[in-house]
Amino acid sequence: MRIAARHNKKDIELANRYRGEISAEFDGAKQTLCLTLGALAELEEAFGEQDLLSLAERFSSGRITSKDALHILGAGLRGAGHSISDKEVGKLKVEGGATGYISIVARLLTATFGDNSEPPLSEPVKRGEPSKPGK
Repeated sequence: MRIAARHNKKDIELANRYRGEISAEFDGAKQTLCLTLGALAELEEAFGEQDLLSLAERFSSGRITSKDALHILGAGLRGAGHSISDKEVGKLKVEGGATGYISIVARLLTATFGDNSEPPLSEPVKRGEPSKPGK
């Protein structure tokens, strides 16, 4: 199954982590995924969550159903400009089977909501300088 996109081939291969994009391979082809504001609104509606904080808390529980993964992957692909339904997403194959799908979902959620183990992108850490408390 081919995923239709508004991007040209060069754009698809270059995910920009500063925009919350990731790359993933579906059916042997590299694709870009991004949870844009519109994609996040789509997920709020799909999961019956009231706001972004509730959505983030739901995902931070670490428990993701296959239906959750399907909605997240679909929203991520559509957020990156791909024209694909959740039904079509359910037919896509990834390397590693279920583990592969969950890995992509985890990377996408981390790119979107961040990871507390890394400094925020807006405050780069300068190598060789000690960190200062409160900054």
